[in-house]
Amino acid sequence: MTARLHTPLTELVGIEHPVVQTGMGWVAGPSLVSATANAGGLGILASATMTFEELEAAIAKTKAQTDKPFGVNIRADASDANERIDLLIREKVKVASFALAPKQDLIAKLKDAGVVVIPSIGAAKHAVKVASWGADAVIVQGGEGGGHTGPVATTLLLPSVLDAVDIPVVAAGGFFDGRGLAAALAYGAAGVAMGTRFLLTQESSVPEAVKQEYLRRQLQDTVVSLKVDGMPHRVLNTELVQKLENSGRWRGLAAAVSNAARFKSMTGMKWSTMVRDGLTMRKTKDLSWSQVVMAANTPMLLRAGLVEGNTQAGVLAAGQVTGIIEDLPTCKELIERVVTDAVARIEEMSSLAGRTTATP
Repeated sequence: MTARLHTPLTELVGIEHPVVQTGMGWVAGPSLVSATANAGGLGILASATMTFEELEAAIAKTKAQTDKPFGVNIRADASDANERIDLLIREKVKVASFALAPKQDLIAKLKDAGVVVIPSIGAAKHAVKVASWGADAVIVQGGEGGGHTGPVATTLLLPSVLDAVDIPVVAAGGFFDGRGLAAALAYGAAGVAMGTRFLLTQESSVPEAVKQEYLRRQLQDTVVSLKVDGMPHRVLNTELVQKLENSGRWRGLAAAVSNAARFKSMTGMKWSTMVRDGLTMRKTKDLSWSQVVMAANTPMLLRAGLVEGNTQAGVLAAGQVTGIIEDLPTCKELIERVVTDAVARIEEMSSLAGRTTATP
């Protein structure tokens, strides 16, 4: 039987272990989320790359595969955010996760319905803001994390957030094993959230050849690029990424417009919806118009790599932990291993406090 670690996160959400699987676009589907939930962790569905109908189907499929709590990640700036929130409430989804800070009225609506609200933030001031609005907890990701990331390492960002708020803080960015969980708890965090580590599991839908590409990489094989979508984005350093890095501004914009058209065709979104989302994104993220257009690159480039398995035409979001991960366990094996090792580390550290050195 796996050891247990009781933290404010496990109590808040009603899960067995303080381990969160993040809502990675194109990766965090029903199979991965339900496997994480059944193993005692918190799995989060990624809805930003789903149509409303696809999200409905994904929630139904996840509920058919687990009776444990799980979450859904929503883009707070999406034009149909309110409809998606209504869906979560209707389906009694336990956790609403956000990549951008949701407005105060959305938080209140979710909390009134009994949904736990856990935004992801990248700075202490953002944590203070969402806490004042009623967020139940926050996920804070340091610069080691994959996908959109910031410049501050987890070892400094985490304590700065812990000092700023009184709600549970979940640490993300650079975690993959029990040592990391024990360290996060020692800082005062309520648990850890992992993306790349869960991407590299048996239940992850990422093609096997792509998983092997991740496993081959070393610690220095990720890069933070601004050319993917105009914002800092940590990805595997591939030939395509190098081409993007060396491409001129106008070439990147032309590719983004083309990808926007493909994304529109695939999802059935209207141009008016995409423009409205772009206007909201520009306002909330303070982006230039060129950055807004470039953001259209993200869904299609990630889909090509993580769904279609085309590493030549796709981008592979990756945390720095890619270079230290060596296997593809099941979610159950992973969570049991992480928690068991963390408990052993904590017990070992506890014994240090009782040791004394004899005075000669």
